[in-house]
Amino acid sequence: MASLFLSECGLKPLPRIIHYQSKTGLTSRNTNLFKLRPLPVSRASSLNVSSLSKQRNWALNVAVPVNATPTVLSEEETKETEKNSNLNGEEGEFFDPGAPPPFKLSDIREAIPKHCWVKDPWRSMSYVVRDVAVVFGLAAVAAYFNNWVVWPLYWLAQGTMFWALFVLGHDCGHGSFSNNPNLNSVVGHLLHSSILVPYHGWRISHRTHHQNHGHVENDESWHPLPEKIYKSMDNATRTLRFTLPFPMLAYPFYLWSRSPGKKGSHFHPESDLFVPNERKDVLTSTACWTAMAALLGYLSFVMGPIQILKLYVIPYWMFVVWLDLVTYLHHHGHEDKLPWYRGKEWSYLRGGLTTLDRDYGWINNIHHDIGTHVIHHLFPQIPHYHLIEATEAAKPVLGKYYREPKKSGPLPFHLLGSLLRSMKQDHYVSDSGDVVYYQTDPNLNGSRKPE
Repeated sequence: MASLFLSECGLKPLPRIIHYQSKTGLTSRNTNLFKLRPLPVSRASSLNVSSLSKQRNWALNVAVPVNATPTVLSEEETKETEKNSNLNGEEGEFFDPGAPPPFKLSDIREAIPKHCWVKDPWRSMSYVVRDVAVVFGLAAVAAYFNNWVVWPLYWLAQGTMFWALFVLGHDCGHGSFSNNPNLNSVVGHLLHSSILVPYHGWRISHRTHHQNHGHVENDESWHPLPEKIYKSMDNATRTLRFTLPFPMLAYPFYLWSRSPGKKGSHFHPESDLFVPNERKDVLTSTACWTAMAALLGYLSFVMGPIQILKLYVIPYWMFVVWLDLVTYLHHHGHEDKLPWYRGKEWSYLRGGLTTLDRDYGWINNIHHDIGTHVIHHLFPQIPHYHLIEATEAAKPVLGKYYREPKKSGPLPFHLLGSLLRSMKQDHYVSDSGDVVYYQTDPNLNGSRKPE
């Protein structure tokens, strides 16, 4: 009864009273510490994220005088305080995704069982045999029936299998396929050339992506545009970049000309993507790509261009959609804004922790669990068939820096909402600041800043 008092309307709870106590003159973490959270730009409007990042220690540790006057909160303020105190973790604790983590890369490595690092070339090859058999089987079935009920189903299925082939070639590029670099190179060239990807050209630029993920200027794929570059783009380019389905068809164009603000081609050995001792590799991959393109041209004469269009070209574009969709959603579209870094704020660990796991339902097994992406980004040498176990082992270390993916139904239709929301909100980042968040251009396609 001590917590109640009489009023004209009967008994009501006493207003919440916050007392500030400290033996040292400062509040401690275990008493009543004010904790201010640096807000993403999209939520903080005109706040300068750069200045917030530089003063992060101050923002998270605000001193309160010992004899501070108790503050009486209204009922509405009390509810808001309780809501905020549980926003990102345990009661009274806020989580700043842009803050340096309290663990090291070695801590995560030690948590992962040793057998997860073992590469089994026979097991890896079994996935190649399985996928190639399915690809040829699907093509044979579609050609045999050759009717317009079967063809759309074939395009969806075969495009997904082309994407599965890409993921296996991607493992070769990381060296997680086997410990034999020659085997990795041969299998990688066969798989990637068959779907018109220059193996070494892509492998090298993808390595750059992993080594610089989360860095505004140095990241290679799906990195944010600084505001100056964004506003220098003409309206047509800007609209194409952020209006579906065009961004989901970008990959072949990226191979030839990269992203806005960057130059070079994955096919040209003199591109600034590569160093001199990599040029021979790039020439080899470009030659293999050219051979595949020539084979497709020859088959068009033998089988007819319409048949090649149905059997190969349309599935190829379905594969491109899969590739762009998956790679985009690994780095965008979370409900909470994720940080991007510059300068001394960036590190390999902090950049890697801003990637996301995604659940694709039935597709998880088909595309070799590539949705288990956080651990892959931190340790790309782990084979894909050990990623789920490695992730489970690492979760206790990662804590709130691991964002549990939303569970999918048999097919991942729920990801379309994440994609649409991100395309409407994630347009550019500030030209300055070492910890920045995506901002929204309210004039682009009716976009508006999230509340």
